Amino acid sequence: MAYQGFAQEYLGMPAVTRAYTTACVLTTAAVQLEFITPFQLYFNPDLIFRKFQIWRLITNFLFFGPLGFSFFFNMIFLYRYCRMLEEGSFRGRTADFVFMFLFGGFLMTLFGLFASLFFLGQAFTIMLVYVWSRRNPYIRMNFFGLLNFQAPFLPWVLMGFSLLLGNSIIIDLLGIAVGHIYYFLEDVFPNQPGGKKLLLTPGFLKMVFDTPEEDPNYNPLPEDRPENQPRDQDQNQQQQPQ
Repeated sequence: MAYQGFAQEYLGMPAVTRAYTTACVLTTAAVQLEFITPFQLYFNPDLIFRKFQIWRLITNFLFFGPLGFSFFFNMIFLYRYCRMLEEGSFRGRTADFVFMFLFGGFLMTLFGLFASLFFLGQAFTIMLVYVWSRRNPYIRMNFFGLLNFQAPFLPWVLMGFSLLLGNSIIIDLLGIAVGHIYYFLEDVFPNQPGGKKLLLTPGFLKMVFDTPEEDPNYNPLPEDRPENQPRDQDQNQQQQPQ
């Protein structure tokens, strides 16, 4: 029963959330089982551009460290807020959601070229949390039963929690910065006087991820119109022997 419940919950996840969380869990499991090592995954511009180890552009977003509290904490937040975004403000807009992934990953990679950051998965999670929190400003949050605050403060609370654990807050700040850039360009600037939408999802992403809408101007041939189609009952009568 537990397995069926888990399988049902897993299959009920939206596509992008399921794909990304699965990739993160499998990558961590592969490291834990010593099939691969973190040294094969981390972000290294020299190895990427000189040794053409292009996979590092992706794998550095998939590894969240060894199994432990930090890993499960990040997975819970990644799953929760990635899913709420995909099922909420990005519902029916999978291509736009994927484009946000690509845009955020691109900006973080650019920053990684100038800073000694090896893994950017946590920053990516904070970006998702930031975008969700700004789009849901009136939701009340409770953090471990200790703090009550409005949703837009959640990324900053997580950064403070990370600081209490003794971690560097550079990653959190990077996620907040990239999340704010996306939020400003997508939700704020287009609504300003003289503003316009700058983040345009490429057409090939829409072709791949979005179901094409029916053309409202499509006029079917007379023989293809529903009123001209034979009913099942008439078809059955026609098929019966006389």
